[in-house]
Amino acid sequence: MALVPSSTPVNESPVFTEVDMGGDDSAPTVRATVVQASTVFYDTPATLDKAERLLAEAAGYGSQLVVFPEAFVGGYPRGSNFGVAIGNRTAKGKEEFRKYHAAAINVPGPEVDRLASMAGKYKVFLVMGVIEKEGYTLYCTVLFFDSQGCYLGKHRKIMPTALERIIWGFGDGSTIPVFDTPIGKIGAAICWENKMPLLRTAMYAKGIEIYCAPTADSRDLWQASMTHIALEVSSYHHQGLYLLGPIMTGRHSSQQILILEI
Repeated sequence: MALVPSSTPVNESPVFTEVDMGGDDSAPTVRATVVQASTVFYDTPATLDKAERLLAEAAGYGSQLVVFPEAFVGGYPRGSNFGVAIGNRTAKGKEEFRKYHAAAINVPGPEVDRLASMAGKYKVFLVMGVIEKEGYTLYCTVLFFDSQGCYLGKHRKIMPTALERIIWGFGDGSTIPVFDTPIGKIGAAICWENKMPLLRTAMYAKGIEIYCAPTADSRDLWQASMTHIALEVSSYHHQGLYLLGPIMTGRHSSQQILILEI
């Protein structure tokens, strides 16, 4: 795999990196974009505007599939505790959670319609990490859209990790989809639920070919997990499976867009 770094200055605009996956030159190729960027916290309209700018840039590079990080719409509240202690919540923490809940989206809903419209406008398959709300419960969710602007479905994170459980509800087996599309069979597992072998096995059994793993974890340990899963799939797919894992960047970090041909 060869990386070709862009010369774009940090913090001025997204950094574009082209990745040669070294696949079979005789096989059909898919140009995919992995977006590594941050949410505009507590401002969902501004986050959607940002997503559209990034989608437009990716489409300009000929991408057919664009994958965003975990919780891109709604935000990953790294470092927040929402004022929670056993048996007590602070007024400040309650207000912080009110704003976080307000930034989440209904599925379906107007924000989903806008994302579908973006996918159709730029003719890309879109995999987008969002915070979904259903009543008062929040879920860490991935939404899938096709290049015709149709919403295909969602996957809810089955097991939130550690203190994520104080803010997000649990998904279940009813939302572990693998969508058969013209560019391949696409599915997703979110962040540390990728460490759940039976979840991975369920997607392998459905014939997943493009495995998306949006995350908010940038540690070396996460890279080891991705390496392990990439090696593991050779046991299930004689023709190979491609693993795409965008990382949510910090609020003040540079953005990066990775363009891959798979």
